[in-house]
Amino acid sequence: MEQSVHTSFSIRGFEFKNRVFVASGTFGYGDEIREVFPVEKLGGIITKSLSLKPRDGNPPPRTVETASGMLNSIGLANIGVKAFIETKLPVLRTFKTSIIANIAASSIDEYCEVLELLESEQGIVAYEINVSCPNVKEGGLNFGADCAKTAQVTHELRKRTSKPLIIKLTPNVTHISEFARAVANEGADAVSLINTVIGMAIDIKTRKPKLSTVTGGLSGPAIKPIALAKVYEVAKAISIPIFGIGGIASTEDAIEFLLAGASAVQIGTMNFVEPLLSVKIVEGLEQYCRQNNIDDIGKLVGALDANIGFSILQSWL
Repeated sequence: MEQSVHTSFSIRGFEFKNRVFVASGTFGYGDEIREVFPVEKLGGIITKSLSLKPRDGNPPPRTVETASGMLNSIGLANIGVKAFIETKLPVLRTFKTSIIANIAASSIDEYCEVLELLESEQGIVAYEINVSCPNVKEGGLNFGADCAKTAQVTHELRKRTSKPLIIKLTPNVTHISEFARAVANEGADAVSLINTVIGMAIDIKTRKPKLSTVTGGLSGPAIKPIALAKVYEVAKAISIPIFGIGGIASTEDAIEFLLAGASAVQIGTMNFVEPLLSVKIVEGLEQYCRQNNIDDIGKLVGALDANIGFSILQSWL
C-alpha cells in the first residue's frame, strides 16, 4: 500500500490543499485555461494583478526572451477590479481550488478601495498585495522600495479584512528581511518572494533598448539562486509563512525552496514554457516524500542543513 503524504497547510486558519500555486501574471485571471488545465490539483490560483480602474499597461515591446528567462514590462495591464468581479469571479467561484486575489495600486487609498470591493464578494479566500507599484503621491517611488510605506500599506489593509493577507516583496532592496519584519509586525499573515529583478536588454543593430520602458523585470530560471538566497534570509528573520517564487522549473527546484524556508511555492514564468508544470510538481513532491519516508511535506520546510558548507570548507583547509 502506497504511503499517504500530508500535503495541506494553513494560513490564518484557512487550509490550502497543497503547497503549489501559480503566480500572479502568469496564469491570467485563471478562467482562460479551465478547459485544458486541472485547476483542482493546485493549492491555489493567484490572479493577475487587479487595480481600481482598468489599465492598458506599457506600450510594446514589453516582453523580451533572455538566457534562462524573460524580461517583462507589462505595466500591470488589467481589466480593473469591477470588471473582474462581474466577468471573471463568477467563473472562478466554480473552481475546486482556492482563489487568491493579487492587488496593485498607486496609493494606499486605492489599495484599500480595491480590497474593500473584493471583500464584499464571495469566492476570494486571501489577498496577495503587490507593493512593487509606483506611489503617485510620493513622486513615483515604488512602495516596495520604501520600508515604512510597505508597512503602512499592510497596516491599513489589515484593518479591513480578516482573510489571509500576503505581501509580495521586491528583491530590489538592500535587506529584504527588514521589509519582511516590517509587514509581519503590521499583521501580514505571509510574504511572497521574490518579485522580478530589474534588468534590461539592448538591440545591437538599432542600438536601442528592447523594451519600450528601457528596463523591466527579469524572471525565470536565471533568478532562482537570487530567490533562494532571499527566501533563506527572510526565513531566518520572521516566523510567518513564505511563498517562494523565482525560476522554479522542476520538483527539485520546489524542494530547494522548501528546504530554504518557504512554506509553499509559486510557479511563474515556466507556466509559459510548460503549462502543466505546477501539476507535475504537486505529484513530484508527494513522490519525493514517499521515496524518503516523509509523511508530511511540511517537514521539508526549513530543513536545510546550513552547516554542511562550512564542514566541506574545513575539509579543504
